Amino acid sequence: MELNVKRTDLSENCTIGELSVDGQFECYTLEDTVRPIKIKGVTAIPAGRYEVIINYSQRFNRQLPLLMNVPDFEGVRIHPGNTAADTEGCILVGQTKSEGFVGESRLAFEQLFNKLQAASLTSKIFIEIA
Repeated sequence: MELNVKRTDLSENCTIGELSVDGQFECYTLEDTVRPIKIKGVTAIPAGRYEVIINYSQRFNRQLPLLMNVPDFEGVRIHPGNTAADTEGCILVGQTKSEGFVGESRLAFEQLFNKLQAASLTSKIFIEIA
């Protein structure tokens, strides 16, 4: 399975994008601000291609997607949330977007997670962030 995040709206507070699954639009994304130098907890991960696995998150007490081998980052996950305050480098997903906000996040996450779980049984999952 191939996921693709196209970062579309870059601001001082956050980065909004569009996530597609195998070429089909799935949902919107919200990340921290893209910066040339990492500032812990407030910087988006570097653009690139990463393998995604599903494993147990101690922090969220549930199974979540985890991006592997992100340079200078650990524990980067895809999870529900609405604003930059809800992420520390992770990718938030939502059904709707407005300035600095993604909405209906839990619904967007559950729909995406169901697809990821099914795909993980038969193939590897990769995400490309551009």
